[in-house]
Amino acid sequence: MTTYRESGVDIDAGDEFVDRIKPLVRSTFRSEVLADLGGFGGLFNLQAKKYQDPVLVSGTDGVGTKLKIAFMMDQHDTVGIDLVAMCVNDIAVSGAEPLFFLDYFATGKLAVPKAQEVVKGIAEGCRQAGCALIGGETAEMPSMYADGEYDLAGFAVGVVDKPKIIDGKTIQPGDAIIGLASTGLHSNGYSLARRVFFDKAKLTVTSKVPELDRSLGDVLLTPTRIYAKQILALVQSCPVKGIAHITGGGITENLPRVFPDGVRARISRKAWTVPPVFQALSRLGQVDREEMYRVFNMGIGLILVVPLDAVSAVLAKAATLGDRGWQVGEIVSASDGGPEVEYVD
Repeated sequence: MTTYRESGVDIDAGDEFVDRIKPLVRSTFRSEVLADLGGFGGLFNLQAKKYQDPVLVSGTDGVGTKLKIAFMMDQHDTVGIDLVAMCVNDIAVSGAEPLFFLDYFATGKLAVPKAQEVVKGIAEGCRQAGCALIGGETAEMPSMYADGEYDLAGFAVGVVDKPKIIDGKTIQPGDAIIGLASTGLHSNGYSLARRVFFDKAKLTVTSKVPELDRSLGDVLLTPTRIYAKQILALVQSCPVKGIAHITGGGITENLPRVFPDGVRARISRKAWTVPPVFQALSRLGQVDREEMYRVFNMGIGLILVVPLDAVSAVLAKAATLGDRGWQVGEIVSASDGGPEVEYVD
C-alpha cells in the first residue's frame, strides 16, 4: 500500500510541529486576537473605533540568501527575526503600528526541531515588533529543496490613522536627514557578500577576519534591527516628515522613495563610521565604493527626514529607545539637476 509518507510528506511530523510551536505563537498574541492556532484563518479584531480614519498597511518579504549562512552554520533561531524585521520595518515607515504577522515555511522534508527553531525566531521578532503571529503555512515539498534547506516568506498588516500617515509630501530643502544605526548587513546583499567571502576569499563561517571581533558566520548571521516600536514612539513625539527603511539598494535607492518632487539629498559620508563588516567586504572583494553604497546599508538601517530644528530632539529620543543616530545629511533643491542622492566626503 502506497502512503503519503512514502512520497516524502509526513503528516505526523506536521502535527507534531504544530503542537510544538503553539506556545511560541501564543506568546505573541495581543488582546485583539480572537482565535488560537490551527484554524483556517487568523481572526483579529481591528477595534476601528480607536481610530479617526483607520488605514490598513500591508507588506511582504523574505530573508533572501542570508538563509544560506544559517544552513552553513546549522543555526536557525535568528532568521525568523530577520523575516519579521523585513516586513514590519517596511510598513512602520508609514507610521503604521504592526498588528499581525503570518509566515510561510517551505522545505523538502520537515525537520521538526529545526523548523521549531525558525518559528522561535519569528515569535521573538513579533514580540520585538509588538505584533501577533496569528497564522502561517508549513509546506513540505519533496524534491523542491536541497536536503536540510528551506525558504521563508512573511506577511505583515498594520494600521495608521489617515491624518497621521508619514508619506514625505512635506519634505522640503533645508530639512535634516537622520540615520539610525543598523546591526550589520541586515538581510540584503548576501549574494554579493557570499561571493566575496566564500568564493573569492575562500573563507568559511568559522574564519577570523582582521576587521571583525567575532567569527565571520556570527557577524553575517546577526539579526536585522526591528525599528517598529521606535518609529511609533518617534512620530508621536517628534515632527517626522519622511522615513525610509534602508534595504537592498542602500541609501542610494531607498531614500528617494520618500521624496516629493523637487528635492534631493546630500549625504555626508563622514557623519558616521561604516561598520567593519562592510570594510572587510570592500577590501576582500575589491568592491567599488559606489557599488557598496548602492547595494548595502553601510551601517544606516533607517533614515528619518525632520525639520532642522528637531534634530537634537529626535537624536535624544532615539537614544532613549536604544538606537544610535547621526545627522547624516540634508535635503536640497533638485533644480540644479544633481543626483537624487549625492554623497560628499
